[in-house]
Amino acid sequence: MIYIDGNNLTIEGVNAVANSMEKVAIAESAYAQIKKSKKSLMKILESGKPVYGVNTGFGSLLNVNVDQKNIVQLQINLIRSHSSGIGDPLDIATVRSIMVIRANTLAKGYSGVSQEMIEFLLFMINENIIPVVPEYGSVGASGDLAPLAHIGLAMMGEGDVFYKGKIQKAFNVFKNFGKEPYRFGEKEGVALINGTSVICGILALELKKSEILIVEAFGSFALSFEGLSGTDKAFSEWALASRPHAGQQIVGKAFRTLFAGSKIVENANKEKVQDAYSLRCAPQVYGSVWDTLEYGRKVLTIEINSATDNPLLMDGDYISTGNFHGEPVAMISDFVAIAMTDFGNIIERRIARIVDTNLSKLPPFLINDYGLNSGYMIPQYTAAALCNVNKTLAHPNSADTIPTSANQEDHVSMGTNAALKLIEINKNVKSIIAIEYLLGAQSLEFKKYEPSRPTAEIYMKIRSIVKPLVTDRPSTGDLLEITKMMDDNQFYEFVLEKANFLK
Repeated sequence: MIYIDGNNLTIEGVNAVANSMEKVAIAESAYAQIKKSKKSLMKILESGKPVYGVNTGFGSLLNVNVDQKNIVQLQINLIRSHSSGIGDPLDIATVRSIMVIRANTLAKGYSGVSQEMIEFLLFMINENIIPVVPEYGSVGASGDLAPLAHIGLAMMGEGDVFYKGKIQKAFNVFKNFGKEPYRFGEKEGVALINGTSVICGILALELKKSEILIVEAFGSFALSFEGLSGTDKAFSEWALASRPHAGQQIVGKAFRTLFAGSKIVENANKEKVQDAYSLRCAPQVYGSVWDTLEYGRKVLTIEINSATDNPLLMDGDYISTGNFHGEPVAMISDFVAIAMTDFGNIIERRIARIVDTNLSKLPPFLINDYGLNSGYMIPQYTAAALCNVNKTLAHPNSADTIPTSANQEDHVSMGTNAALKLIEINKNVKSIIAIEYLLGAQSLEFKKYEPSRPTAEIYMKIRSIVKPLVTDRPSTGDLLEITKMMDDNQFYEFVLEKANFLK
């Protein structure tokens, strides 16, 4: 059970709810602040003061007053009007991630919502009644309005949900539970949709995936490094410590552990002065990517435990804030996208090197009977194509802004698009890593010296599902098998153990 209180939700907790169906409840400590905030809102409304989005219109309609008798209808109209997304639905895990983060921010107790509203969100999570949320429509400021509105529409029984493997009408699903749809009270509609939870929900999953991909790529690096007879002299502790970036140190330590006892590396240390950058500079590049993810983790953890709607309430006071602006996590989404794109670039350079007989001293395209056979010529093309896609996607969305709501909202973050593109970039990097696993294992078929024990074990894992390439065959099936192993975290868990990574 994950208990939310607005202050202590972790990225691991979000992933547990999203991917492992962990149940969620409000922490006992949060109830008092939730009730206090709701009471504060009602007191302000009784005074007759204008409160943005509660008894006024929205966006550039902020100066239009709404009669007291219509303030509940205002919230219902808001959800309906803002449910304007388009595109394919976000996957169930992503929407679960968004929902738990939104519930956590509301539980922080600055939003004036009822505990019943938060509990209804948690009911949907715990029963796996997941709103259908189109992927496009948010500009990442004024909150993730359109996608979060689709969650609200489902809560009202007017939208669609994923339930038991198919899309159904939310009203019918609630009816089967003997439960009435939720009726939003004062401010609750705007509190739901005015925040950064969609950016954060996507980023919480993709940041974790990025971390896993880096660790998995240690294993593919081990194969190609030994296949290319790399020298590990550049990984010496004192040399790396002379430039004490944290990521560089922990990656270098992992590499030293992975290559300990390798006869291939011992021989290379005697014969080679230095390697090409894609081998020699791996601690610096991998370390920089890891440091980027660590920074992203820090920013994202703050954001998922922040009050991000508007206005916020505290002890009878209310303020129209800018906390809904997605810039902090928009920039992190772009930063991680750039880092993971370059991560794929360095892997592709080793793939290109390993099939080039002039650079690798291995048979052309890793096959003995070349000419008649093309061997692994084309997987490098595939890696190059994926890198090109990533380079196109890596353009920072947060560098753009298009004003909305008749220029009342004249600077936006575009953070949701930044987070969405990271999904595609990570998929492509995963495939590039799978290609390095495939070709790296084949490269060891031609070595006369023994690799390190960890490298040999990684090789045997590959060979348990993929036979050595002797004559041409389609490689797509072999890559899919390796990808399945990655999906099962086989390489991730092995590298964590064998490389003593992060220990």
